[in-house]
Amino acid sequence: MADGGGRLGRAGGHGHAGEAGRLGRRGLLAYIGSFTEAGGRGITVARTDPGTGALTLLGSTDAVPNPSFLALSPGADVLYAVSETDEGAAAAFSLADPVRPELLGPPVPVRGDGPTHLAVTGSHLFTANYGSGSVSALPVRTGGGPSAPAAVMAHRGGGPDADRQKSPHAHAVVPDPSGGRLLAVDLGTDSVWTYALDPVTGLPRLHGETPLRPGTGPRHLAFSPVTDRVYVLNELAPSVTVCRWNGAEGVLEPLGETRVLPPGEGVRTYPSAPVVSADGRFLWTANRGHDSISVLTLDASGDIVGLPEVVGCGGVWPRDLTLHPSGRHLYAANERSGDVTWFAVDPETGTPRFAGSVPVPAASCVIFA
Repeated sequence: MADGGGRLGRAGGHGHAGEAGRLGRRGLLAYIGSFTEAGGRGITVARTDPGTGALTLLGSTDAVPNPSFLALSPGADVLYAVSETDEGAAAAFSLADPVRPELLGPPVPVRGDGPTHLAVTGSHLFTANYGSGSVSALPVRTGGGPSAPAAVMAHRGGGPDADRQKSPHAHAVVPDPSGGRLLAVDLGTDSVWTYALDPVTGLPRLHGETPLRPGTGPRHLAFSPVTDRVYVLNELAPSVTVCRWNGAEGVLEPLGETRVLPPGEGVRTYPSAPVVSADGRFLWTANRGHDSISVLTLDASGDIVGLPEVVGCGGVWPRDLTLHPSGRHLYAANERSGDVTWFAVDPETGTPRFAGSVPVPAASCVIFA
């Protein structure tokens, strides 16, 4: 847990001076978000073994409540976190000492309820505010800390699910590969909202809205790194909608929808996170309820071929799924079992094979630096 001022404390006796200097030969760092209101430790820092993918916990800081999603600055010297509370805030941590993130001032209100996701692009930090169905744009100050929102874009509309879609629920914000546009996935409106970012001010302007099949409840999306395809993962279906992205025009075109589980799977399932391999051959999804990871094979154009292969996630309620930068290991943040599991990825089939786990109460996301 954090000591005074939010500085990183020790966890399991592994936090000590000189750790950062040895990371080059000992593996990347992982930063793990969690829900403090459910017993999480805030942001946990772990070291990754470059060969096995194993995590070794180093410490944690609870300086911010419910840091459920994390993102890095382009230079990887600042760590950003949402504070997923009713009031809604975003915070920044200096990574001058990467093992001990240091809070850069108090969390900044985002003027939106329940922010679930954030991204940095250009001169702004953007948050997706689930409770209020909006997207906030926070200018980034010199030094990396966020300022008060310069703009808040409210979505409008709803969907046929009376329990989940009475109003907009922005769930993710993802910059396009050019960095000139921002795509906001809204579970409540069954659509993806596209914003053009002003090249001078960095402020967003609504460019368009792409409707998806009513009742699918889109949650997150991932761009293919090698084709023009975008994969929108739907929480309420459960399925993935394959789209074509026209970057020049800023147009997202739905092409088809595929279930992420084989026929006959009767467990109520809520997919959470999509991940695409660096070579564009595989798409993985984490599936809460079914507590699994699906493997979908992609063809040369980026379209899905064949039925998904499914393996257990090694825990309960996988809220996030992350691919190690090497492409050799997948990591699942299992919120309800309170652990992060990792898997060795078969390079030929894309099949994840369980390799280990560490306890992280109320885990919600994993990123690497």
